[in-house]
Amino acid sequence: MLDLLRAGAAAWDVVTAARADAAVLAQRQRQRLAELVRTAQAQSPWYARRLPHDAVQRPLSELPVQHRGELMRHFDDWVCDRQLRRQPLQGFIADPRRMAQPFMGRYTVWESSGTSGEPGIFVQDAAAMAVYDALESLRHGGASPWSWPMPLGLGERVAFVGATDGHFASCVSVQRLRQRNPWMAPNLQSFSILQPVDALVRALNAWRPTIIATYPTAAALLADQAQAGALRIAPREVWTGGETLEPALRQHVQQVFDCRIRNSYGASEFLAMGWECGQGAMHLNSDWVILEPVDEQHRPVPPGRPSARTLLTNLANRVQPLIRYELEDQLTIDPRPCACGCALPVIRVDGRGDDLLRMDARAGGTVTLLPLALSTVMEEHAQVYDFQLRQCDGRTLALRLGGSAAEAPAALQRCRQALQQFAQAQGLVPLELLDETTQPMLRGRSGKLRRVLACGAG
Repeated sequence: MLDLLRAGAAAWDVVTAARADAAVLAQRQRQRLAELVRTAQAQSPWYARRLPHDAVQRPLSELPVQHRGELMRHFDDWVCDRQLRRQPLQGFIADPRRMAQPFMGRYTVWESSGTSGEPGIFVQDAAAMAVYDALESLRHGGASPWSWPMPLGLGERVAFVGATDGHFASCVSVQRLRQRNPWMAPNLQSFSILQPVDALVRALNAWRPTIIATYPTAAALLADQAQAGALRIAPREVWTGGETLEPALRQHVQQVFDCRIRNSYGASEFLAMGWECGQGAMHLNSDWVILEPVDEQHRPVPPGRPSARTLLTNLANRVQPLIRYELEDQLTIDPRPCACGCALPVIRVDGRGDDLLRMDARAGGTVTLLPLALSTVMEEHAQVYDFQLRQCDGRTLALRLGGSAAEAPAALQRCRQALQQFAQAQGLVPLELLDETTQPMLRGRSGKLRRVLACGAG
């Protein structure tokens, strides 16, 4: 009953804020920020040391920037619940059977993909999850207040196509929905991107989803398979997130499936940061999350100009406070109001921009490898988080690593074994992995690190 009341309150707040003007939204943001800072100072030993004593009275821009690696090294002092400890949490997420189960009976836990070179563990209480659920359902999902909390309807068949072998936010969210809403379980299934493409196609043909939730590169792969006649499904919507959705990719998926594309912006640090309105603009949920576009020296970047980094402040999570936490995403805030009439700010995000790789198949032709599948193999099977894979030709990849040079030989061996096993399962010719571990990682014109590069990319 308590969870239901909390969820209802969060849903009502999300509905009313969506109709509020900019002044009301700013007031809510200021109030929640002050409450977050007070909680962090009082209950987190880390923030008690790091924040100035008058932090509540200071502008957010004067508070110190936080980095994932440092926070994770001081995890036990970072969190506000003195019973939370990093070591038991690591054991919890190492067990796939415990996915979406409540840790300590009250916390939802997921791990990050480690794209910054440092894996993370994120803990949410029921209040934070109620906010995420309401934002996902009522803004991104497009449900009306009268249909919440059942926005999908009983007739939908939803397929999540993604990384399913770790406690990742999307996969945990799907499993949590299945556990908390048994009536949804028969119509909500997960499909691993690590399986061979033909196996994935067969499974989706058998399932016949009406909605697909996946990454943009995976959506492009599925569109290619449908265009070739192998994938025979007719989804009415495709939901994308986790990577940058390029206009050409959106057009390709939309034309092939003849359906609506719903794109969203989220991260392990805040699950539901942005959603697309009917005008195709990405709106920031600024009543619950603050994003500051900054340059390399963490100085503010004005609206209309892209940032080098983004600082995130999560106003919903009081258990594991995130205040001016650095993300690698490059953000542009649009200074103009949206034509849809919503006062929530419009943003453009340059996040992940990795490439699809087309590699030689044993049976002839090529096999398409998803960048997030390769990243999952590197992180989950090789235990390497700071890396770059560059395609040299149809059967050769070159590996560059960050971190200690002394650890590179052992890491190279783990990567070679994991990638060769993955290539064999995907039906590729024997894969060759070149050692470029002593060379610096390649960066694009924007300076942003890309982890998976196709031939000719740079």
